[in-house]
Formats: sequence, C-alpha cells, structure tokens
Amino acid sequence: MKPTGIDHVVLRVRDRAVAEAFYMDVIGCVLERRQDKIGMTQLRAGSSLIDLVEVDGELGRKGGAAPGEEGRNLDHFCLAIENFDLERVKAELRAKGVDLGEEGERHGASGLSVSLYLRDPDGNGLELRG
Repeated sequence: MKPTGIDHVVLRVRDRAVAEAFYMDVIGCVLERRQDKIGMTQLRAGSSLIDLVEVDGELGRKGGAAPGEEGRNLDHFCLAIENFDLERVKAELRAKGVDLGEEGERHGASGLSVSLYLRDPDGNGLELRG
C-alpha cells in the first residue's frame, strides 16, 4: 500500500450553513454537492474533499454528542494553500473576522513550512500551510 494523499475529512458540525459559509467564503473551498436527506455537504479543497455533517442529521447522529471544547472530533487538519504568503493570509483572515492562533515552522507532508492555526465555527482546529 502507498497512500497518495488525503481523499476527504469528515467534520461533524452544529450548523451546516455556518460551516459552509466559513469554508467557502473564508477559506475558499468550492461546493461539490449537498445531500440534504442525510445532512451532508461536500466541499472541494484542491484534490481533497471536506465533508460537513450536521450532528443532528442522519449521519451525524451516529457519531454521538456534538463537538465541544472538551469533546472534539479531531485535534486539527491541515490544508495546503497555493502561493502561501503568511502575512497576506493573516490579513485576509482578519478582514473576515477570524481569530488567529499560533504560527510557526512545522513539518508536514511537503516537508518544513510555515503554518498558521485557527478554529472553524465549530471549534475544529485548522492548519493552513504553504
């Protein structure tokens, strides 16, 4: 076996519309498709997908309680950002009202690079890197 990358990440969210707005309007993902019957939206992030599943929807109920400060679904996931310029990305996020976390050089799939951390509206950790 030889993994070639992340196909998709599934996030359980309290309000799918709020999560969609964050990932599309702030982060720049593109709507792939909605499956309202099961409470899921799929967003395109380059060659990967981010699935947003409502915690009270058909799929979401299978995962138990909603994510919170003391009960998260995951620590964080990382999106590689094309032409990443830390100061430009920070300015863009601040202009959209996003609270920024720590930043620094981290090792990831593409080697050593600068990363910026933040949280989405449901408290899921998100790392953006070049």
